[in-house]
Amino acid sequence: MQLRYKALSVHLLTATGAVLSMFAMLAAVEGEWSLMFLWLVVALIVDGIDGPLARRYEVDKNWPNYDGVLLDLIIDFLTYVFIPAYALFKSGLLPGWTGWTAIIAIVYGSVIYFADTRMKTKDKSFAGFPACWNMVVLVLFATSPPQGVILAIVIALTVAMFTNLKFIHPTRTKRWRNVSLPVSLLWVVFAGCAAWVDFQTGPVLHWGLMVTSLYLIFAGILQQLVPARPGADYIR
Repeated sequence: MQLRYKALSVHLLTATGAVLSMFAMLAAVEGEWSLMFLWLVVALIVDGIDGPLARRYEVDKNWPNYDGVLLDLIIDFLTYVFIPAYALFKSGLLPGWTGWTAIIAIVYGSVIYFADTRMKTKDKSFAGFPACWNMVVLVLFATSPPQGVILAIVIALTVAMFTNLKFIHPTRTKRWRNVSLPVSLLWVVFAGCAAWVDFQTGPVLHWGLMVTSLYLIFAGILQQLVPARPGADYIR
């Protein structure tokens, strides 16, 4: 296959995320939260695969007719932000004014963050929380913390989007990638299993999700606190 058609195939792979988001939304409208999250996990897997492929086949050069970055952002807003926010609101985890506060904070803050040209750091991490609400809301479904804790998490992460706190990209942040990538893969496995069993998680799934989520949230911040070895690591 010619290189340009390989590049096109990557764009088409990315575009399947739109179909997956529709499947997830249809499940969400019916209140089938486990099925919704299964579709979102599949979309997350596609999103994790298409980036390395896009860089490998240089899609911006070999098929420049389509803007892969724009395509990715459109799908990410659906799967990372819009659908998870809907699920958080309609599921009853945050009833009344708390639900309204959460969805307004999530969608309004996220759309501004997605438009920020400074969202990436020099080491390919994210500047501020990268609006991965699909992951956050899935963990909230699996762990069912108190209403006040959920609202506090939503507000804290929304504020974190507009700070200088660093959040790692599992495949692109080189520093600690030998740990970050396996942890990210484990998170996907735990998340898929939790959705598969309708969030009736035992201690293994529960703590597996908790530990891997905490690593993914705080690894970048810890990198800011621990100086990198000159010539060995990328620093912000």
